[in-house]
Order: sequence, then structure tokens, then C-alpha cells
Amino acid sequence: MGEQTKKKVPEIRFKGFSEEWDEKPIGEVLTEKKRTIELEDNELYELVTVRRRNGGVVSRGHLRGKDILVKNYSQLKAGDFLISKRQVVHGATGIVQQHLDKAIVSNEYLVAVGNENISSEFLTIISTLPDMYRKFFLSSYGVDIEKLFFDAADWKKRNVVLPRLPEQNEICSYFADLDQMIGLHQRKHEKLVTLQKAMLKKMFPQNGATTPEIRFKGFFEPWDEKALGEISILLTGIPFESKKFTTSGIFLIRGMNVKRGYLDSSKEISEYWPSSYGLESYLLREDDIVIQMDGALIGKSYAKIKKCDLPALLVQRVTRVRCDKVYCDFICQQIQRDFSTYIRAIKTETAVPHLSLNDIHNFVVLLPSNEEQQKIGTYFRQLDELIAQYGTQVEKLKQIKTACLEKMFV
Repeated sequence: MGEQTKKKVPEIRFKGFSEEWDEKPIGEVLTEKKRTIELEDNELYELVTVRRRNGGVVSRGHLRGKDILVKNYSQLKAGDFLISKRQVVHGATGIVQQHLDKAIVSNEYLVAVGNENISSEFLTIISTLPDMYRKFFLSSYGVDIEKLFFDAADWKKRNVVLPRLPEQNEICSYFADLDQMIGLHQRKHEKLVTLQKAMLKKMFPQNGATTPEIRFKGFFEPWDEKALGEISILLTGIPFESKKFTTSGIFLIRGMNVKRGYLDSSKEISEYWPSSYGLESYLLREDDIVIQMDGALIGKSYAKIKKCDLPALLVQRVTRVRCDKVYCDFICQQIQRDFSTYIRAIKTETAVPHLSLNDIHNFVVLLPSNEEQQKIGTYFRQLDELIAQYGTQVEKLKQIKTACLEKMFV
């Protein structure tokens, strides 16, 4: 890798390109643009901003010229590269999309376009890389990280390593396709999440009602109220000694592993126990539901155990909810839908974020017939699986993008 860096050649590149990349001052490879505009009092203008963490250029609304107090504004064109001078160290850079053509920005922003050395699209990509983040920071001044101001003149003196335009175009095209795929899967994921939220409202009784707005065909009977502890077997875990944790063996499900609707078994936070001997009653089963009992997210942190999570042991300050396997999907949806509301109602703002077993026992669930429970549970389980599939695909594509950003640039 050292030799590759020395030669200014990336580890991975497209076929047909073998030349070394050129190192030039940033000021030579981009052109700053100032399209000063005189604001008309009754004209409607669209203002934009740049989101942090490479969130892109977005509209922040429309105003009449007379309502814009500071008059020093410039007009943008689609394809401009935009930098927020006061937020650049936080990744506030991006390219102006077509729908924001002719929007305006104040002199708090730097507007640049590419030239014969660099395209705006390529500039947008390299602005997300750690090396450029470092340059943005080194070219900013101030005491408070939230109030650093960007010294554009200093930044332009710093060097950047670039391929020629044909290779830049290939790279930009590849990342544009990758971003399109990520966006497609994200939109599908978001639509399914929105559908799930809507159906959780409509397929469960609302505001003291005993029947839901939407039901499967053939069901008419009112639902019954039951405490969760009456229809399930509740159990809290035991305090394992941290000094005896191992790096392999039986997975220990602790509070930090229980997230909003899923288990986090990532290596960074996972611990294990050598054996389950003598601890058989604390072994979890597929479809058990676990609830975190401490922390800021109590009421929101729960998960259903999957086969891939096993074998696993229940740790102190996590509650296991075990109910009939056929109906656990239905109970899990009730927890997702109403448990956090219930917890907010019984816990004051000044209370220590902590749940008791009794709190969980007294959570009231509404129950239709067993057959209707099963149908509703199956519907939401399938919806959860689709949401998880698209979510996983998005994460995989993002990981691919991250890896490519590391390997395809000098």
C-alpha cells in the first residue's frame, strides 16, 4: 500500500487506466463562482442549505425578496458544488441538484464548479473522504468546534490528488449507480415502515375501543384485555461476573444488546459464557421476547429471539417474555405499538430510567380470538421480514460504498 500511495495510484481502478494521478493545489482544479443577484421585493426566491454528514443540498423554503433581510446573495445553478463555511468541518458540502437550479445562497457559502481538471461530481465525492475532512478542519479557525469558520483561501492552497477527467467520469458514474441502488432500497424500506405504522394503528383497537378499524374477513367479536404477565411467563436474568466473560461460547443477552426491535450481536458489544451447565432455566428459545429494563430507551428496546441468536443466556436487567409460539408475533406487535406509551404514563420525568418486573407484568394487551391473533401476527411478521430484508440490503450497499471509497482513491 505504501508503494501504491507513493506512486499516487489507487488500489482498485477501472480497466484501461494506468497513469499516475496528478497532485495539484485545490485552487487550480476548481473555479469559485459568484453570481450576485439583486433581490426584487415581490419576487419569490428559494433558499437552500447544506446538511451535515454529507446530507446534501436541500431547500429551506421560499421567501419574498422584501423578507430577506441580508441582501448579499448569489444564484446557484444545477451542478454547482456548495460548501457551508460554518459547517464544513461537519461535512456540510454537496452538489446542487436540478430541482434547486436558480436557488440562492448568502455569502456564508462557497460556490464552486469544476474546470478542465475536475468535475463537480468528482469534487463532491472526494469531499466525503477523510483526507478532505482533514483539509477542511486544518483550513478552519476558531475555538469552539461548532463555531469554526472556513478559510477558503488557505484550503485552496492545499493539494489534492486527481485522475484525469475520463477516469473521474468512470468513478462518478459508478458511485451514481451505487447511490441510486441505495436510494431505491431506502425508499422501499421507508414505504414499508410507513405501511407498518399505519397498519399498527388500524389493525388494533384505538382509544378505549374493543374492535379495530381494519380486520381480517370473518372476525367480529370484541377484543379482551389481559395483563402481559397473565398470558406469558416472565423471567429476569442473572448477574454474570464480567471477569468470567469469554470471547466464544454461549451468547449473553445484556441490555446493550437489546435495541429497538432487534438484537445487536456485533462483536464490539457482545460477550459470552463458557457453558450453560446449571443455567438451563435461563437459556432462551426461538420466539422469546426480551425487554431491556434500564437506560434512556426503556419502553422502546425489545427484540424477538431468532434461531440465529441461539444458544443464548438471559442476563440481569433484561426480562424474557415467553408465550405460546403461535401467538408470539401478535404479542410482539402489541409491545412495539403500545409499550413505550404505557411506560411514559407510569414513569415520571424525574424517575430513574428503570423498569421492574411488575411494570412489565401489568402492561395491558388487547386480545382477539386465537385464530385472529395468529393471522395478525403472521401478517406483521412477514412485514417485519420484508423491512429487515431491505434494511439489510441498504446496509450491505453502504458497506460496499465505504469499501470502494477507501480503495478507489489515493
